[in-house]
Amino acid sequence: MFLRCCIFLQIRIQAIRGFPLLGKDTEFVSKIADILGQLLTNEENVERDAVHKALMSLIRQDVKNVHWFLLFICTLYWPDSLQPLFKHVESGSEIREKIICFLRDKVFPLKAELLKPQAEMERFITDLIKKSVQDVTGSEFELFMGFLRSLSIFGDSAPRESFQELIEIIQAQADLDSQFNHSYPSFQVSDIDHIERWSSCMYMALPIFMRGASSSKFLNYFVKQIVPAFEKIPEEKKLDLLKTIAASSPYAVAQDSRQLLPSVVQLLKKYMPGKKAEDINHNYVECLLYTFHHLAHKTPNTTNSLCGYKIVTGQPSDRLGEDFSEHYKDFTERLTGTEETVRAASKRLTQGMADFNKAISSAKTEEEKTKIKSDQQTATRTMRSYNNILAMTHPLHMKSPSFIGDKKITLSWMEQPKKPAATTAGLKRSQPATNGNGPASKKGRGGMQNQLVNRAFEGLSHGGRGSGRGRGRGGRGRGRGWGGYR
Repeated sequence: MFLRCCIFLQIRIQAIRGFPLLGKDTEFVSKIADILGQLLTNEENVERDAVHKALMSLIRQDVKNVHWFLLFICTLYWPDSLQPLFKHVESGSEIREKIICFLRDKVFPLKAELLKPQAEMERFITDLIKKSVQDVTGSEFELFMGFLRSLSIFGDSAPRESFQELIEIIQAQADLDSQFNHSYPSFQVSDIDHIERWSSCMYMALPIFMRGASSSKFLNYFVKQIVPAFEKIPEEKKLDLLKTIAASSPYAVAQDSRQLLPSVVQLLKKYMPGKKAEDINHNYVECLLYTFHHLAHKTPNTTNSLCGYKIVTGQPSDRLGEDFSEHYKDFTERLTGTEETVRAASKRLTQGMADFNKAISSAKTEEEKTKIKSDQQTATRTMRSYNNILAMTHPLHMKSPSFIGDKKITLSWMEQPKKPAATTAGLKRSQPATNGNGPASKKGRGGMQNQLVNRAFEGLSHGGRGSGRGRGRGGRGRGRGWGGYR
């Protein structure tokens, strides 16, 4: 029996190796790719390797047709497709996943060899992927976008229009034309899924915003659709949204900043107490203050009517002849109440921080030590958040404040800039950072952007397929298993 199986295996492998020879006739390329694609699910490593080699040989013979066909399978091979193009629909999901893995591991790394002539083939593949991402999971969309960003037509020297094209692909995935039904007392499941999608797509777009692409549509959607429904959004999703807006605020243009600022001030007033309180949601306040500073830095006189400031730019929008003194009084009282609350909470936390090392020393098991260390890290991030809040509220008490528009503040949930090496004799010492996060060297000023570039595509890595077809408008089943911000 074993011998018979070995013989059958050798026969199948020989047959697989012969498939590319049939592909020399372009009429049969798609059919052969179909067969080989289904064979990717084979459990035998030797047979699967033969399939990989046969597919690669076929791709080298006819890159356009085979790429098109494989990506077409990726688009249509869902187990719940209404009209599957291929047989064995029960294993369609597995076939799709195997093909995507094959593209990721075997094909994409060889793009320099396969995509010739380069400009023509990169454009062909880009157009193909744009058609193929209509119904994908978050991790699959991440894979395809990562591949697109690796192409030379979207490289660092590419024109701004190229980056805008990438943004438009992400915007389409975010489905920014959809609307929430604000009449419902609570969010529907489909709405929560869409919030996750917006956060993930927005975060994925951050490295592209840094290169000059417009974030207007994302920010406009936040103002018109998300802010009016903010109270109904589950608490764990609110922080995702605020973190995303905070991370994107340095790249908003003045016009978008002017539109977004009223919503940010509205949320700030909600989460900053008018007098000293027991505690505040420091994560919300930190995100909102950071966003406020970066937006106001681009359009400072907008804050005159919102916060009662007296910033003079010489423009009619300064509105200096109007009385906004009540706004100023209310806003500064909230700043003071927030500061008093944060200082008291910071004092309590400082007293408790000393106990962590003692607790680790007395812990009896590794599990206990791990738990204590995790709590210690959380406390450290909280302290950074408190320090950031105090650093950002301090300048806002003035009638004509200076808004922070640089990298002086590193958000507590971002990786902190590393301290520079010890200075040698004769060199100036670095000045301490204002938020207690350590000095940032000249090289590290763009640290936050670098972290965003590195992490942007992690935001969609929550894999798994959902059971539904997204929000299902117009039969467009958009994406599955979209995870939230990490």
